Amino acid sequence: MFEKLKEILVSKLKVMPEQVTPEATKEDVELDSLAVVELSLLLEAEYGISITDDQLLEAETIGEMAALIEEAGARV
Repeated sequence: MFEKLKEILVSKLKVMPEQVTPEATKEDVELDSLAVVELSLLLEAEYGISITDDQLLEAETIGEMAALIEEAGARV
């Protein structure tokens, strides 16, 4: 799921690919709360994965976000 998340961050939210690593924080990739809301909406619309922006904001790193998304996808 990390690679899928990276693809979304790079193509849809215009994050620089070299910034996106599993250890990177939201701040490292310049992902503010508005961008996290947009990510939540993209996941729902494109992949049918229902995860709230609050859940995504609780994740410390991009890797943790990917794990949350994978868990949410498994529950769908």
